Amino acid sequence: MATNVRAVCGALKRFSRPHASSWVWKKKVFCCKMSSESPSLTHTITLPNKPNEPVHIVAAPGVSHSDFWNAVESSLLKQWLHNLQTDNGILADGTMTLRQVLVQGVDMFGKRIGFLKFKADIFDKETGKKIPGIVFARGPAVAVLILLESEGETYAVLTEQVEEEIGIKLNVEDMVDLTAFLDSTTGCRVFPSGGGCDEEISIFLYRGRVDKETITQLQGKETGLREHGELIKVRVVPYKKLWHTTADCKVLVAVALLEMAMKEGLLPTLST
Repeated sequence: MATNVRAVCGALKRFSRPHASSWVWKKKVFCCKMSSESPSLTHTITLPNKPNEPVHIVAAPGVSHSDFWNAVESSLLKQWLHNLQTDNGILADGTMTLRQVLVQGVDMFGKRIGFLKFKADIFDKETGKKIPGIVFARGPAVAVLILLESEGETYAVLTEQVEEEIGIKLNVEDMVDLTAFLDSTTGCRVFPSGGGCDEEISIFLYRGRVDKETITQLQGKETGLREHGELIKVRVVPYKKLWHTTADCKVLVAVALLEMAMKEGLLPTLST
């Protein structure tokens, strides 16, 4: 697993899960309602198994040409469209239809989209009633709770850029997927802001053993590229105090999952 990570729950790395690749990108057109208005960007697609229900993706006023096409081609939008059609998705039973997606805002993080804001027009086919469809898209992410044991005490390491800052390389085979213990109907991930954002997080646990000197050296360590405005501080907190020393929901969810997994005897033994 790559370690270009961020966040407070040990580490947080954003990634894009595989998405359906069978969208039909039918046409790319410019349209104009009035000659006095700027042309609006419109793109039409059809979703798998719904060839007779075209979906129009439209740019809101102020959205640039490049931002619009970045949004259309983004994994964030494609993942959202895919989720609509999963077993628990709103389009799964065929009673609802998606007619339009209005792209309202795009924030780029370098060459990729960091935040995507759009409004979906989804209607009940029988009643014609429109359901709320404002979406703030962030996409899937991963959080890792890092616990280090030393002389009978367990410590949580809170940092960014894990490998670079504390010298620990996070390999997936060394970690436990805590969200995998959830019922399969949940999708085995957590939603930190259900109803406000589509972000879904898989939470992993990393456990290791170190000497006391390592714990002392890590505490309060400050790193980062100062010329780039980075100031990254490492905090080492006794695990038993972790739950009431942070308001970060990723940490609190990780602690809850870990405690229940230990109570149920689900965790593998930590290798020596």
